Amino acid sequence: MTSFDVSAVTREANQKIEGAFISKIYQIGTKTVLLKLRKPGKPRIQLLIEAGKRLHLTLYAHETPQRPSGFCMSLRKYLDNGVIQAVKQHEFERIVTIEINTRQGVFQLISELFGNGNIILVDPEQKILQAMTYKRMKDRNILRNESFQYPPARGKNPNRLNLQEFKKITEFGEKEIVRALTKAVSISGAYAEEILLRSKINKKTQSNELTEDQLDTIFRELQNLLSVIAAINLEPCIVSDENEHWIDVTAVELKKYEQFTKQKFETFNSALDEYYAKISDFENTKEATGDVEKEVARQKRILEKQLRALEDLKKPITKNKKIGDLIYQYFGDFQSLMQKILEQKNCGKTWDEIASILKKGKKENIHPATFFQSLDAENQILQVSVEDVSFSLNLRDSVQDNANRYYLKSKKAEKKLKGAEKTLQEIRVKIEKTKKQVVLTKKEQQPLAKRRKKEWYEKFRWFHSSDGFLVIGGRDATTNELIVKKRMEPNDIIFHAEIVGAPFVLIKTEGKPVPEQTINEASQAAASYSRAWKELLSAINVYWIHPDQVSKTPPSGQSLPKGSFMIRGKKNFVRGAKLHVAIGIKIEDDTVTLVGGPVDAIRNQATTYMELIPGTQKSSQIAKKIRHTLSTKVSEELKRTVTAIPLDEFQRFIPLGRGKIIRSKR
Repeated sequence: MTSFDVSAVTREANQKIEGAFISKIYQIGTKTVLLKLRKPGKPRIQLLIEAGKRLHLTLYAHETPQRPSGFCMSLRKYLDNGVIQAVKQHEFERIVTIEINTRQGVFQLISELFGNGNIILVDPEQKILQAMTYKRMKDRNILRNESFQYPPARGKNPNRLNLQEFKKITEFGEKEIVRALTKAVSISGAYAEEILLRSKINKKTQSNELTEDQLDTIFRELQNLLSVIAAINLEPCIVSDENEHWIDVTAVELKKYEQFTKQKFETFNSALDEYYAKISDFENTKEATGDVEKEVARQKRILEKQLRALEDLKKPITKNKKIGDLIYQYFGDFQSLMQKILEQKNCGKTWDEIASILKKGKKENIHPATFFQSLDAENQILQVSVEDVSFSLNLRDSVQDNANRYYLKSKKAEKKLKGAEKTLQEIRVKIEKTKKQVVLTKKEQQPLAKRRKKEWYEKFRWFHSSDGFLVIGGRDATTNELIVKKRMEPNDIIFHAEIVGAPFVLIKTEGKPVPEQTINEASQAAASYSRAWKELLSAINVYWIHPDQVSKTPPSGQSLPKGSFMIRGKKNFVRGAKLHVAIGIKIEDDTVTLVGGPVDAIRNQATTYMELIPGTQKSSQIAKKIRHTLSTKVSEELKRTVTAIPLDEFQRFIPLGRGKIIRSKR
């Protein structure tokens, strides 16, 4: 992000999140922090900060780790429930300071979006409490308990620059104006080029050659850009090249991209969100497949080496067999030649003398001396040549033994060749398997998906009954209180399992008569989400009552804990309600919705679903298996949508965090 980008994104973000409470902080990956924010009566907001790279609001759902890092724990300790007081750019640098008001005072979360980046928590006394990366530098230190200092400015803040100060840029002499701009003012090379393009001045013009009019024009175009961003009068867009590849995301339309395709957005934050979501998908896929693709490349190198070795093995097979055949073809000649050599040796001639006689005979074309090439006296090896093939004969062996030796060499090479061919085939199979693994990994890679806007009832346990009634249930003592105190109306029906540690379950009747099927389904929900599930029971009694039978007033001299109520009057029992739930996906108009609850209710609305009963398997393992199985039962187009649903959304439908999958349907 450039300094102009940072200026635009912070102004927009500040308008949106000023006064918001920090409800959750996550560290996703090594350099990225996600702040979940809330404003009373407003949809939830997420702020994403990636050190050294980006900062923007996001609508995408990001997989959050189950165990927070030490850095994340420290941020939570100091900032949980703090109020965002301001989001602002430091000077005109790629640094964002978020001021957070807490009971202990105003803390600062400082994001450095240059170089390798950093995220630093600074306390009300300007001391460093925590940093993503600690380091010593020549101009400052990022160390715990040291006073925080911003890095030295790269240039002057253009928002505080007047024309006379700007004109001192001519003092850079023969330096090109595009370079002088980036040195004198805190702007990037890309925006320096854009300003000069708008000013119709060649970027290679030397600084000391600029006229007064040219200096005025450059300064005016710089101020025009700054004023557009200051007024948040932006034209955010993602720029694509002729191949529809995204090449940039900008807060305003740039002259250098005039001829390019642009996808416009309402806000710069949403443009950044879309741009980086696509980049993240690409990078995640690359990271996930990187090792596998390296293995493919390694196996291909082995294959090439093996192919070369194979060719090398083929040569001795053919050559040695041919030599053996030639020896037998000229058997009498070679036998005569070897016999004459040995006879001369036995007559007292030296090896040198014998070699001289053979050379003379060859020169005079005397047969079989014509085959002679050389003689190795020490090893008694005769080198011969016939039909342009040169080979050796051992004088200690017979002609037949010499031929057999070459045949044996050919057979050994042939045996090696078969082994090499088998290895070659194994390598080819391995490469194909690894290639398939790359494709499979890419398919299984979960893309980022935008967070669906949740309904008010999704903070509770919930489902729609087979008859279309909304049924909600408590998740804990707090939501139990909310259901009874704020969501229960006179015509509703409330359920409770006959066991300590059970939620209140409410049918929202809207004044309509409730069919027996919905009564049974609500009973099953009350049973399944009670402590009976943890006790591994298969069924339990459930009763239902009317709202006027529920009271928070305890008997005299007693008190009721949070989430508990007094029940008075007659109870209507549903005996032996089964502990049995289903989790599935409903597809309508290519929109995928995750649903969960009593089996009959889910069966009537889900496209595909899986059933659970009480068990001991962890919800994280169950959620992974359910998500994977359901993704295999939908079309290829919707498969990635299902795999992009965060695991915690599946876990919300699993009673008390454990269970056992018994079957999948459709």
